[in-house]
Amino acid sequence: MSLLKPNRLHTGDTVGVIAPASPPNQKNLERGIEFLKGLGLRVKVGKSVEKIYGYLAGSDLERLDDLHTMFLDSEVKAIFCACGGYGTARLAANIDYELIKANPKIFWGYSDITFLHTAIRQETGLNTFHGPMLGSDIGKEDTHTYSKQGFQQLFEPTDVIYSERFSLLETLVEGVASGELVGGNLSLIVSTLGTPFEIDTKGKILFLEDVNEEPRSVDRMLNQLKMAGKLNDVNGIVIGDFCECTSKRELSLTLVEVINHYVLSTGKPAIQGFMMGHCNPHISIPLGVKAILNTHDKSLIVESGIV
Repeated sequence: MSLLKPNRLHTGDTVGVIAPASPPNQKNLERGIEFLKGLGLRVKVGKSVEKIYGYLAGSDLERLDDLHTMFLDSEVKAIFCACGGYGTARLAANIDYELIKANPKIFWGYSDITFLHTAIRQETGLNTFHGPMLGSDIGKEDTHTYSKQGFQQLFEPTDVIYSERFSLLETLVEGVASGELVGGNLSLIVSTLGTPFEIDTKGKILFLEDVNEEPRSVDRMLNQLKMAGKLNDVNGIVIGDFCECTSKRELSLTLVEVINHYVLSTGKPAIQGFMMGHCNPHISIPLGVKAILNTHDKSLIVESGIV
């Protein structure tokens, strides 16, 4: 599948906001929308964003309709997800990927949105963006400046360069790796296995992050990726933030021990400590574009995700 990059944003453009998973915190979302307006953008909000259907922001049909509507709307130049939670995998089989391919545009989110990142990329070739969301991140009063600055990459093509300027990085396996950057939330990546949207990691740089998972759960998921051949297929591994992933059990391996066990066994270049995921600041990156991971200068360089 050839790479399909979306067009950049310009001041005055209209962007869409959807909630393809769980209902967002409305007050935080309002502040997040004001942030987008502060960037000089006009905002259209999906119909299901204020709906609550249990742990979902409306029915599957309602959330799917918002997704399709925003991609089809010629005025909308980018689509931002309000929050994650749960629910995007329920949409994947019914998405009109030909519609998306015919109307490529910026698509932004993380966490549960990982399933959509993977499905959209593999079905259409469109690269997407892993970044902080309006209701769960940007709309909070303590959002770090770095989290907000990440949106600037949508206005001017420029590589994203992650170095120790942002956080201390630790080399797990030395070397230099290049390849398409894929991945996101570990739980969602594992949930693609055995489906038509199973993540392809062959020759890729795999990025992993998660939240509120005990080391034993992280162990189970990494073991499944390993047995499925997904870890051995990679060119390199980027370990993002594993927020609140400590054990509540008296007897447990540490998260560090678990990650080291699986990453070291691959022998592929790997670095951990990236502030990407459920963290503040949260550094935004394009997914589906070429990246270079270099342990010698502890850097990750990601090609621009726009044209």
